[in-house]
Amino acid sequence: MKGNYIDAATAVQAIQSGHRVFIHGSAASPVHIIKAMQARHAELKNVELVSITTLGDLDFDQPAFRESFFFNSLFVSAATRSVVNSASGDYVPIFLSEIPQLFYRNILPLDVAIIQVSPPDVHGYCSLGTSVDIARAAVNTAKHVIAQVNPRMPRTHGDGFIHMDKINAMVIHEAELPIVDYSSVTSPAIEQIGKSIAALVEDGATLQLGIGSIPDQVLKNLQHHRDLGLHTEMMSDGVIPLINSGVINNARKKLNPGRSVTSFMTGTQKLYDFVHDNPSIRVMDISYVNDTSVIRQNPKATAINSAIEIDLTGQVCADSIGTWQYSGIGGQMDFIRGAALSPGGKPIIALPSVTNKGISRITPFLKEGAGVVTTRGHMHWVVTEYGAVDLFGKSLKQRAKALIAIAHPDHREELERAYHKRFGGPL
Repeated sequence: MKGNYIDAATAVQAIQSGHRVFIHGSAASPVHIIKAMQARHAELKNVELVSITTLGDLDFDQPAFRESFFFNSLFVSAATRSVVNSASGDYVPIFLSEIPQLFYRNILPLDVAIIQVSPPDVHGYCSLGTSVDIARAAVNTAKHVIAQVNPRMPRTHGDGFIHMDKINAMVIHEAELPIVDYSSVTSPAIEQIGKSIAALVEDGATLQLGIGSIPDQVLKNLQHHRDLGLHTEMMSDGVIPLINSGVINNARKKLNPGRSVTSFMTGTQKLYDFVHDNPSIRVMDISYVNDTSVIRQNPKATAINSAIEIDLTGQVCADSIGTWQYSGIGGQMDFIRGAALSPGGKPIIALPSVTNKGISRITPFLKEGAGVVTTRGHMHWVVTEYGAVDLFGKSLKQRAKALIAIAHPDHREELERAYHKRFGGPL
């Protein structure tokens, strides 16, 4: 295998106290090198870590790390949730499309970028593989780049190619990529939501699908659609049968016709094998994929995203539970707005009517401290297992009535009382 390789312990010697270090995310999280960096914690102070979602066998919330590492998260995930909500971490509210500007404009200048790549090809080019997203900008701007070279990382087409000469330290380490199977988590409510959203998707639509089991259920109900396109920040296994059957053929897209576009992917080994050296899949920079001026150019852009809760006026909280930072703004607003501007587009927020504990997700008011990710001015379609309503053009009272109609029956009386208290008069 071409390249001059060193071990991880040697590679992370480049990280010094006071440095800001980027960590490649999602299925490309470079676990082997991250652990080597963590092993040096006693030698380091005030190292700021920046990343979006991280996956794999990682723990950033150990007492021994508190003085060594500060996790400044750009999108919160399970591996970082505890530390981000502690004195040893923080969160930057930002649209996913704009994160590269933090690096290019030196708002968050990077001393080191730790990435995971495919082995170099005959021309010396590695690939960022499953996650180009914000990693492209990080690699372009970091003073020092450390790469975990993994023979199991798929070589993907698009914006992710990096010549080995641009990498300062290369560590060969073969490991399976993290596996996430969204089809394994479902419920009757999620299955009904999937059917309802699929009924809103028109032939010739260009799809964006968020993270989780609801998008997977939507895809399972699109087998009889025609000429669908894919322009999405994230791709999972659910698209494979639709691409193979020709349902997703990208024939009607104005941009990248004939090709499915994504910025990162998370799924099973079947997905990673499918995208390997597949020229019909383009994995692109997030500043392109999530640009509203790009999204709106494709016909009938249909954006499907989720929420934690929504109030009776249509304000959507999708990133926090009260003040507890659960995830992040991500690309929801990028695609909600882009779809709204697309000819025939449909921005959709989908959520089960209640939590696992039976608490209504449609509420009179958002929890104290909750973040508004999608404003009521941006809202169009809302879908629960009890139906779908379009809030666009509706007044506050009309919105409240529409949302109460798709709330869980056990909570409608309480919501009706809240309506009467706020607006007066009968519902």
